[in-house]
Amino acid sequence: MKRKKLLVVGSVNTDMVVKSHSLPKPGETVLGGTFFMNAGGKGANQAVAAARLGADVTFICKIGNDAFGETSKKLFENEGIDTSYVLVDPDNASGVALITVDHNAENCIVVAPGANANLHASDVPDLPSIIEQFDYILMQLEIPLETIQTVADIAYQKNIPVILNPAPAKALPNSLLSKLYLITPNETEAEIITGIKVIDEDTALLAAKKMHELGVHCVIITLGAKGAFIYKDSQSEIIPSLKVKAVDTTAAGDIFNGALIVGLMEGRSIKESVQFACKASAISVTRMGAQSSAPYRNEII
Repeated sequence: MKRKKLLVVGSVNTDMVVKSHSLPKPGETVLGGTFFMNAGGKGANQAVAAARLGADVTFICKIGNDAFGETSKKLFENEGIDTSYVLVDPDNASGVALITVDHNAENCIVVAPGANANLHASDVPDLPSIIEQFDYILMQLEIPLETIQTVADIAYQKNIPVILNPAPAKALPNSLLSKLYLITPNETEAEIITGIKVIDEDTALLAAKKMHELGVHCVIITLGAKGAFIYKDSQSEIIPSLKVKAVDTTAAGDIFNGALIVGLMEGRSIKESVQFACKASAISVTRMGAQSSAPYRNEII
């Protein structure tokens, strides 16, 4: 059986992380503890997560002409990711994220997008012919919305399923939602997209139905420690998360998305894919870092 191929289009950052007892309030300086510098960016995190779990991954992204960018590209190559479309921006630095993690594993993050904000569909010649080589497309919202819309339009025309992780949270046009096979918001992102505040299973169902009415085939709302809410074919279900001791939740959602798409690519049902993704995400929060926290297949099994 032919191995399915995944195209990830998204961001790449270098995460600079400080562990601290508490998160600083506005105007406050907090004396922190350990400092880490890790590979990050939602697109890169999801690409690495999928690759570590066995997917054939190609990544379209944009880096700066700097040491951060060079290091990121080498890391992708080491993970077995096809870097043919890792583009270099001569005018902007590579993206960076400044992250503080407190003793409860909660975090606050500020991102300087750099080259990510300059990733345009026009940067990739013959984009339609490239997209048609893939079985699934995975995207996030740390690159320009116009780029995401263009990729989704092309994939929709070619009947290639598009999965969107709508993070960081922002309102989305109906023209994009109607092109999506699957969307994976958390509670906050679901509220911004639908206007419905998600606080329990009933409100999750209302928000999921609204996204489905706007054209999304399948909706998965991630509920943190409560698990993930699935809505497909007028049926809904919550898949509980696994109970673990979290030390850093920075890339939990990204690991979830990368693992979810691996499950789908391997022919698993939505429910089975979400269960697989919940396991991967649970492992990731027991470790520091973003990409570095992504588990390998044998760890989940």
